[in-house]
Amino acid sequence: MRRSIARLRLGAAMATFGMVLAMAGTGLCLWALYQYVSMASGPVAAALVTGLVTLGVAGGVIWSARRLTN
Repeated sequence: MRRSIARLRLGAAMATFGMVLAMAGTGLCLWALYQYVSMASGPVAAALVTGLVTLGVAGGVIWSARRLTN
């Protein structure tokens, strides 16, 4: 029983660490997209494009989650 709890804790810690790294990577990718679009068309358009991409990805994730849980 103790071994199972220890393995569960380790798995949860590793999953949490992976999620933190995934969020950091996503943030860096969005920042890079903003920088790239900003060079071509200015900060307002870059913010708009980055926001729309983020909303699109978030919508896709939410849609997928709803399909999996229904």
